[in-house]
Amino acid sequence: MGGGGRRPSVNRGSDLRIKVKLTLAEIASGVTKKLKINKTIPCDKCGGTGAKTKDSYKTCPTCNGSGYVGRVENTIFGRMQTQGVCPTCGGTGKVISEPCDKCHGEGTLKGSEVVEIRIPAGVGEGMILTVSGKGNAPRHGGVNGDLQVVIEEERDPRLMRDGHDLIHNLNITVTMALLGGSVEVPTVDGRAKIKIAPGTPAGKVLRLAGKGLPDLNGRGRGDELVVVDISLPQTLTSEERRLLEQLEGHPNFKKAPAAGQNIFERMRGFFR
Repeated sequence: MGGGGRRPSVNRGSDLRIKVKLTLAEIASGVTKKLKINKTIPCDKCGGTGAKTKDSYKTCPTCNGSGYVGRVENTIFGRMQTQGVCPTCGGTGKVISEPCDKCHGEGTLKGSEVVEIRIPAGVGEGMILTVSGKGNAPRHGGVNGDLQVVIEEERDPRLMRDGHDLIHNLNITVTMALLGGSVEVPTVDGRAKIKIAPGTPAGKVLRLAGKGLPDLNGRGRGDELVVVDISLPQTLTSEERRLLEQLEGHPNFKKAPAAGQNIFERMRGFFR
């Protein structure tokens, strides 16, 4: 059983994995991060070869310079001879006779590198971005491994992510719920002013179109959903109680039968 000519193996360094924490604002717009990465780097004295000079090599005694070693295995088809990369020289056919006195023949040193990483808008928790060639340097020269960047989302106390949409819980007073008014709400782009209609019930969902997070593939942007919550006072003064008792007898403050969906039905439909 045979094939074409042998291809020399490529010596490759190991990959690195780091975590990068992003705010919702950074996820919304994309961001460039400069990170100091601890890694193995090529020895600056020998250029990563591990040899003292360019002539500090000798023929590998294991493979006699071929870079490959053969072995015989017993299989169900009989005895078969296979070839593999020489474990001593890694397929190069030569070994170091005089190692570099700085890296002691390894070709690498412990060091660091500042890596600039462009993170696109719309990434999410757990996504992995790969930066080619920014991992560890290999022993005795070759190709660097890759840097894998794992995305983590920093929790925002004001905004909760739901896919591309953002949810904000808005607390308003009883008087604003009854009389209406305007109020500012946080968004990933700053703050936005919205109007509260008179008679707004608790659980009402107000949609801010296009104020959510962008799609990673450029297919539009989500919305911000503002869920209204009405804050009730825990204590009342005697004057406040007296005024409320006066209002209780007026027609608009008498209990009326519910019309349409109740709050639980509205929220169930919203999350569906």
